[in-house]
Amino acid sequence: MSAQSPQSGRERRRYPRAQIEGVVTLSLKDGTRSAKLRDISRAGVSFYLDRPVPLMTLLELQLDLPGGSAPVVARGAVVRCERIGPSVEHWEIAVFLHETREADRRAIDAFVAARASSKIAHSAASSGE
Repeated sequence: MSAQSPQSGRERRRYPRAQIEGVVTLSLKDGTRSAKLRDISRAGVSFYLDRPVPLMTLLELQLDLPGGSAPVVARGAVVRCERIGPSVEHWEIAVFLHETREADRRAIDAFVAARASSKIAHSAASSGE
């Protein structure tokens, strides 16, 4: 049996994240693309796309948060791009957001907090508390 590092199995993200359904619009060198959102945090977003995007590619993205009044617009760099499976022509892509308006960061934080609260409330209701 091998020894595990202190970090293994532990959440290492700096900001909480929440799953999100919807579409993100990406601005790439060869035009715009739509991708299916997976999750979001103040520091990043992940989504599914029908093609790979090279690591460290800079892109602009735009998405609507449920209940939001205006689209979130941000710029970031691709930090992960993994094929979903050998027979599926889709990739899971993670983007580190390095340029986001403060109002958009607050909107993301509020969305993530609301999702966490609703998860806790649902969990309590399910357990009969």
